[in-house]
Amino acid sequence: MKKILLITLLMISTLFAAVDAKLEIVKKANTLPKILISIASDTSEISTLTKIKDLLSKDLEITGHFEILNIQNIIRYDDLPDINTLSNEGVDLFLNISATKDTSGAYSLRTKLYDINAQAMILEKSFTSSRENRYPFLAHRTTISINDYFKAPSVKWMDRFVIYSVYKGAGKSDIMIADYTLTYKKTIVSGGLNIFPKWASPKQRSIYYTSYNYSKPTLVKLNIFNRDKKIIMSSDGMIVCSDVNHDGSKLLITASPNGQPDIYSYSVNTGNKTRITTYSGIDVGGQFIEDDKKIVFVSDRLGSPNIFAKNINSRGVEKLVYHSNNNSSATAFKDNIVYVSKDKNNELGNRSFNLYLMSTKSDNLKRLTSSGTNQFPKFSADGESLLFMKTFNGRSSIGIVRLNFNKSYLFPSNNGRIQSIDW
Repeated sequence: MKKILLITLLMISTLFAAVDAKLEIVKKANTLPKILISIASDTSEISTLTKIKDLLSKDLEITGHFEILNIQNIIRYDDLPDINTLSNEGVDLFLNISATKDTSGAYSLRTKLYDINAQAMILEKSFTSSRENRYPFLAHRTTISINDYFKAPSVKWMDRFVIYSVYKGAGKSDIMIADYTLTYKKTIVSGGLNIFPKWASPKQRSIYYTSYNYSKPTLVKLNIFNRDKKIIMSSDGMIVCSDVNHDGSKLLITASPNGQPDIYSYSVNTGNKTRITTYSGIDVGGQFIEDDKKIVFVSDRLGSPNIFAKNINSRGVEKLVYHSNNNSSATAFKDNIVYVSKDKNNELGNRSFNLYLMSTKSDNLKRLTSSGTNQFPKFSADGESLLFMKTFNGRSSIGIVRLNFNKSYLFPSNNGRIQSIDW
């Protein structure tokens, strides 16, 4: 019965591309298309393709839109799959992958996707990288193309770089870029103490970061492709870029030129900065909300750190979070806010810092993590996923929460303790 429904919906979707019928399989029939990934028998790129297959399996699982089958069925890349055998094994989709590598080092992943129920190849694509070690992104782009074919909610965030700082010893921290699984990694800033990296725009060509290699803590902008570097601001005590608006034209900077940290707005086009908070205590970690007219931030003005909001052009502030007395950072997407809260001991473990999701439009509150130290939450561009950093038993990982699927995934760091992240 499931297959009849699947075939019917796939045929309807083919005829009426604008209809989101295939996604309805997931949402209404409560069943996922079963996909088998196979490495073509006539390729010589077995080693890298095996890694790509593993990443593809994880990617497709994380989308929440497919069930991965772990069975063997191998054919040549240009051969047709054995429809009857695959159908009897419960396969709905068969993905055959192969690869080529040219003399310049460029690596091309070739993919063919078959709909076993429709007995047809439905998608054929190739993805090329100038360097083989960037193969994780070829897997992520393949996943995105399959996901898009079925018109499922976008997972284009998989193709974005994650940027993070890694502790290397006393007074030493490097900045690295990676794919979201930390399989691909590259150091882009090294030497001395370099922390709190932040992408300068959605194009991911430049970053802001705090350097302690000058006479004062200094906010630096670096183009990671041509290495152009510009000093933005310096400040006694601390200076951190906590948020960049949607087009990269405005920054929120925490600085403490007068002793206690306050939040400043900085115009990238003019270089002008405007002090937004004027409290005599600690105001840090500003995040833009409501089309850059308002910010959420952390303040100790009630005696302990908590989450507040204020309009940029007015003096009044409002308390946003009434859960716990220790909420140390926040990120926002439209009406949703995720914040870090220090929890007491509970049945799930010792005292920990967990992530909570709340809405400014309702009383809904949901805990997203249950143990360890969970920090630096950051929404994806579509607001459906959340990136964060987790430290548990002395080990750092990057975490992904799929908010609509109530699932989270961790990718451990194997080269040091992560200090801060952005994507």
